[in-house]
Amino acid sequence: MIKYSDILSDNVKSLAPSGIRKFFDILEEMTDAISLGIGEPDFVTPWHIRDAGIRSLEKGFTKYTGNAGLTQLRGEISKYLIRRFELEYDHKEQIIVTVGGSEAIDLAIRALVNPGEEIIIPVPSFVCYGPITSLAGGTPIFVETKAENEFRLTADELKKAISPKTKLLILPYPCNPTGAIMERKDLEAVAEVLRETNIMVLSDEIYAELTYGGRHVSIANIPGMYERTIYVGGFSKSHAMTGWRMGYACGPADIIRQMLKIHQYAVMSSPTTSQYAAIQAMSKGDNDVLKMKREYDGRRRYLYSGLRDIGLPCFEPRGAFYMFPSIKATGLSSAEFCERLLLAQKVAVIPGSAFGAGGEGFVRICYASSMENITLALLRIGKFIAANA
Repeated sequence: MIKYSDILSDNVKSLAPSGIRKFFDILEEMTDAISLGIGEPDFVTPWHIRDAGIRSLEKGFTKYTGNAGLTQLRGEISKYLIRRFELEYDHKEQIIVTVGGSEAIDLAIRALVNPGEEIIIPVPSFVCYGPITSLAGGTPIFVETKAENEFRLTADELKKAISPKTKLLILPYPCNPTGAIMERKDLEAVAEVLRETNIMVLSDEIYAELTYGGRHVSIANIPGMYERTIYVGGFSKSHAMTGWRMGYACGPADIIRQMLKIHQYAVMSSPTTSQYAAIQAMSKGDNDVLKMKREYDGRRRYLYSGLRDIGLPCFEPRGAFYMFPSIKATGLSSAEFCERLLLAQKVAVIPGSAFGAGGEGFVRICYASSMENITLALLRIGKFIAANA
């Protein structure tokens, strides 16, 4: 009889399951619950983008593409980044198309980090950074950002986390789960700390298009940071293309070449049909993005006001499509609050504790849902809070 616990990888066994999944498992058994938990656009991929994918199939474009992605797609990504964010990358040498932004993050970490080297990860943040670091043999160093700073990474917090073993800083802004952004002045302060080091930056900017009240700024825009930054982008959040699994990474050619080697062996190439849809998204999708962003912004302002009215304090997030209100006044833990809310009022939100240190006492609410759902959810959450006062 094989004892599988003896033959499985210690690295994999040590990984904790996602703190998000169990709420989705409960939700699957409820047919009438309102889910404000899944971080996915409620919009369907715009028709002209879907049609481009369909037409590629009709034309028989079903074979592998080049490992780095279709040349035309990389060219369109390059033009898009110049047009939208004033970032210039050579599409032949500095861009790789990946299976979602998550693969780009994995490739960057594996290409850069040696066993025992440290990666600084601001938290609360997306759940994948720490586990990917551990699987690569690196050591995650979590830096707890604070609600009073709107969950931005400060220069002082960064300085304290740096050690001789530090190899990489992950910058996850706009941020999932908090909705926090980093303004130019914040990025300049971070850049000032990094300039005299050899520390690289992995800038996860998957929510770059969903920045409200001003234009998104990348740390790669800051003087001296371009050559030490790996930029991660994608189509899932901005173009409502989660199921197409399309992402990309941009950066110094020497690093992208090493990432490409891993991609060649692990994946081969991104889905061909998805790449043809992505060409359409990059070249003709700007108006779709702006339309969805306006809708999200209206929901954002409505939810922010509604949460304050029912007694859940929250800073006003200016990125992504999440709110991160405090539930500390209820006396419940984040997990208790979410479980009881789901069972009592059939509203699903995610405990902040699932996103790392600093998340306890908060919950993540996703407003990528209809205004009708948001309105009803606020009413139910208000009833829940009143009943538990």
